[in-house]
Amino acid sequence: MTKLQGLGSFEGKTHILPISVYYEDTDLSGVVYHANYLRYMERGRTEFFRLAGISRARLEDEEPTAWTIRRIAVEYFRPARLDDQIAVHSVLTEVSGARLKALQRVRLGESLLVEGRIEACITTLTGKPRRLPRKVHDTLAPFVTTEET
Repeated sequence: MTKLQGLGSFEGKTHILPISVYYEDTDLSGVVYHANYLRYMERGRTEFFRLAGISRARLEDEEPTAWTIRRIAVEYFRPARLDDQIAVHSVLTEVSGARLKALQRVRLGESLLVEGRIEACITTLTGKPRRLPRKVHDTLAPFVTTEET
């Protein structure tokens, strides 16, 4: 099995993933299309997990599982534009027996563009919820913070 390698970096418990805004991300006016922020946040969570040493999909297990978004709330403050260099800042705010909660902020420099609060869980490929494997829980627990920086 290949060792996981992730992009971005950690500053304390915050994972930061730089992203360039490409033409394909924008509408006719050069503004990032609103749904693309969800993609950026997904990339941020994926790279957070990779750098922490966790594979998001466990398709090789006897009962394959995958992460599923249970709830998401997004607030838009300012738009990103073509050629901007933005960054997704991701922190875990809770890891329980069956769920994970994260706060993600998309920034352009110090300016807050978008904030998302995500709740995810692990399910089988048929949709049945499962508890987080002990290894996943124990790996992620040290990253949990109550500070919303």
